[in-house]
Amino acid sequence: MAPGGIGVKEYWDLLTAGRTATRTISFYDPSQFRSRVAAECDFDPLAAGLSQQETRRLDRAAQFAVVSTREALADSGLDTSDLDPGRIGTSLGSAVGCTTSLEREYAVVSDGGREWLVDHEYAIPQLYRHFVPSSMAAEVGRAAGAEGPAAVVSTGCTSGLDSLGHAVELIREGTCDIMIAGATEAPISPITSACFDAILATTPRNDTPESACRPFDKTRSGLVLGEGAAVLVLEELESARARGAHIYAEIAGFAQRCNAYHMTGLKPDGREMSEAIDAALAEARLDPTTIDYINAHGSGTKMNDRHETGAFKRSLGEHAYRTPVSSIKSMIGHSLGAIGSLEIAACALAMEHGVLPPTANLHEPDPELDLDYIPLTAREKKTDVVLSVGSGFGGFQSAMVLARPERSIA
Repeated sequence: MAPGGIGVKEYWDLLTAGRTATRTISFYDPSQFRSRVAAECDFDPLAAGLSQQETRRLDRAAQFAVVSTREALADSGLDTSDLDPGRIGTSLGSAVGCTTSLEREYAVVSDGGREWLVDHEYAIPQLYRHFVPSSMAAEVGRAAGAEGPAAVVSTGCTSGLDSLGHAVELIREGTCDIMIAGATEAPISPITSACFDAILATTPRNDTPESACRPFDKTRSGLVLGEGAAVLVLEELESARARGAHIYAEIAGFAQRCNAYHMTGLKPDGREMSEAIDAALAEARLDPTTIDYINAHGSGTKMNDRHETGAFKRSLGEHAYRTPVSSIKSMIGHSLGAIGSLEIAACALAMEHGVLPPTANLHEPDPELDLDYIPLTAREKKTDVVLSVGSGFGGFQSAMVLARPERSIA
């Protein structure tokens, strides 16, 4: 579920075409804000298969997650009704939960913010479930028939990677056989715009919204908010092989770190991200020189670009100069907690099709950055090992290594 691409095929078509889905915000009047662009999903819940009751009950982010879950289960070929529901778990990432519904309902109960003492009688019955992010994991569990462990992982912009890492651990320790894992976010709302305006993190490039997000480009001016969801079905490799499942990739390694340095600041040497990369590769038992492609965090800020580039050089050494890197945020924006899972889905599809998505809008490379950032056009390349990284406010740094199963066995 992504801006410009509802469903796996549409999503992949957008990425490989190098099209951007960023535009002027249409969900509300953005004229009062410094940054007035975002990457919105053209999403009709009824057309996507949700009932009228589900549409009324669920926040937009939860709707994304449920629709994505149904698509993932259909693609996996799993019939969960034949499985022990207590052995199926749920791990869902989200940074800001049900922001859209909470803000809308606060405006109602406070009479547009005019009343300090809000009137609860105007609140909808679903307001409490919007207040508790864990309700989204429960809805995914309901959609999947999963009665095992259910959790929301909320670690800012690395939530979508960390939720998958948590799911892997539950399978490895023997708690679950199947994990429905991923992340969802629908943060495009006035309160989110105000928050990012306050720290000058989002781009003021409002006149050309389609090219507003410019990772690794000399003219970049900040990130573009996005929304969306991606859900994956995880199971043991032997189990997937035994039932003849279509296996996109193996999660071979995962690690996370926190820089304990600054809420939004990053050091240019990228040490903490590098440590996460090194740990993920060690868990995968792979040498850095085996990495064929890096999906960068690539948010479109100068600080992030320098930090990532430093981390890649620190972990990969000379091999960093031979490794293609790209940022899909240039096309679908930064969907906060959801983006890590959307990026892992993109990495799995890149391995599946032998095509690397480009970095859109990269017309004037920053001379301080000297790696191969795949500008503008997708590139054909067979990949056996892919690295995806994430960096989040609060100092979170996460890295995940995907491998082609045949390679890891060999």
